[in-house]
Amino acid sequence: MASWDIQPQGVQGQLKVVGTHAEDLGKALNTLLADIQEAALAAGTAVPGTSAMTPMRGPMTPSGKPLGPVAPELLPHKVTGPVAAALVEYVNGRKKGMKAMADRCQAAVLGAAKATNEYVQGDLEAAKNAQTAARNVRLEALKDFGGKKQ
Repeated sequence: MASWDIQPQGVQGQLKVVGTHAEDLGKALNTLLADIQEAALAAGTAVPGTSAMTPMRGPMTPSGKPLGPVAPELLPHKVTGPVAAALVEYVNGRKKGMKAMADRCQAAVLGAAKATNEYVQGDLEAAKNAQTAARNVRLEALKDFGGKKQ
C-alpha cells in the first residue's frame, strides 16, 4: 500500500483559504445574477414611450384611479423587451457552468477533508476512495462517505 506524508494542520489551513475563496465566488455569482436581473428590469422595451405600459381598464374616477377593487391583471405592468430576453438567455446558457463551479469547489473541499480525516485515522484505502470521489465530483458519495458524523 502507498505511504503518504500529510500534515493535517496544513490541509486545514488550506481548506480555510479555499473556503474563503469559494464564499467569495458564491457572493460574486449572486451579485452577478442580481445585477443582471436589475439590468433586465431597467432595460426597457422595443416599444416607444408610453406604449410600454398596459393601460388601465375598467371604471375610473376623475383623478384616473380605478373605481373599486381591480384585479391584479388589470393593473399596469411593464412589457419586457429584447435586452431582458437576451439576458435571460445568457443566464440560462451559463447556469450549468455556474453549478459545475460550485459543485467542483464543494467536492474538492469535502474530498480533501474526508481524505485527511481518513489518513489521520490510518485508513489509507478510505482516503484514496475519498480523493477519487472528489476528483469525479461525486458529492453524494463524499457526504455519505464512511458513515461517520463529523
